[in-house]
Amino acid sequence: MGIKLINIGYGNMVSASRIISIVSPDSAPIKRIVQEARESGKLIDATHGRRTRAVIIMDSDHVILSSVQPETVAHRLYGRDDLSEEG
Repeated sequence: MGIKLINIGYGNMVSASRIISIVSPDSAPIKRIVQEARESGKLIDATHGRRTRAVIIMDSDHVILSSVQPETVAHRLYGRDDLSEEG
């Protein structure tokens, strides 16, 4: 059985099977989700200090910030730009 990992930028990977949604960080509801995750200790900042362009919501209630566009992450999820690793 393999684990499909998706590159979310700068060598950071997330498990494809655990992703619930990939959204833009611009709307007020998403900003509230990010703030609530920060306060509860479930925010993972994978931007390396760059501008947040995608917010990835996981099934574990973790919220991941990425500096890669949501469309790019989605393309990697369904395209050929992913990495698979046996687990």
